[in-house]
Amino acid sequence: MTLNISRIAMAAAAAALITSCSKGDNGAATTNDGTEAGIRADGAQSTISAGGGLNDPSIFYVLDVASMGDSAKGALASTKGTSTEVRDFARMMVRDHGAMRAQGQALSKRLGIQAAPPPGDSLPAKLDSALSRLNAAAKGRDFDKAYIDHEVASHRELLTIAVAAMSGTQNSEIKNLIQNVAPMLQAHLDRAQAVQKDLQK
Repeated sequence: MTLNISRIAMAAAAAALITSCSKGDNGAATTNDGTEAGIRADGAQSTISAGGGLNDPSIFYVLDVASMGDSAKGALASTKGTSTEVRDFARMMVRDHGAMRAQGQALSKRLGIQAAPPPGDSLPAKLDSALSRLNAAAKGRDFDKAYIDHEVASHRELLTIAVAAMSGTQNSEIKNLIQNVAPMLQAHLDRAQAVQKDLQK
């Protein structure tokens, strides 16, 4: 079944994301659950200048690299995770973000748009750093918590980026792609938050 999310709904999601965050003393966005998006998330938002700054090539790039990163982290967590909930979530990340990446690549190819990073891109370095931190985390509760905390912050960022991407493109097919993946990203965030809550018990 195809899920669609309107511009108004996406704007509402963005507003909810903004109001759920406050600025910490170090300037990093601190979420209500205490995670620092600037530290634990992929840093995809830092790739984009304030107010958007995305065009069609960079939209394809950010979505592709972010999905590649979530698939890689999920592959690691599916074997290193201890909690059944964490391993199940990780397998879902591998499956869903792999599918998202394939959709984006197919559309990019069909439209003849080559994915290209925005100016000052730091996303690959942030992804490498995140994987290094997860690899270094001790297997068990420490790893499970580090992974899920990261995924909560990461998916908050990805939803914010989806809103920016809707404003950054005039291409109806790219808008449709974003509308199709946004509800899945929200479902991932909801599930990650539920797992995060269970790990705190």
